[in-house]
Amino acid sequence: MEIDNNPVENSIRPTAIGKKNWLFMGHPKSGSRAATFYTLMGNCHREGINAEAYLTDLFTRLPAETNQTGHRRTPKAWATDQRALNQSLGKHCADTV
Repeated sequence: MEIDNNPVENSIRPTAIGKKNWLFMGHPKSGSRAATFYTLMGNCHREGINAEAYLTDLFTRLPAETNQTGHRRTPKAWATDQRALNQSLGKHCADTV
């Protein structure tokens, strides 16, 4: 049996290329800001949600949030809320027919 790790190498290629590209981010704080943004995008991907829809909703609601309510705006919490909303809308539509 031939040993082949090509699928693994392909899965880590974006990170390996990114390390080289992100080595010089400009301002010292921009690296941590980019890491935060990429973490949000990765969590959206993990939850199976549209990152653009999430960010649009997040940036419209974020100014009204406080330290005590900010935890409700994570991608996981947002996905749960969206699923509940979609189920309630689906149920409401079925009730009206």
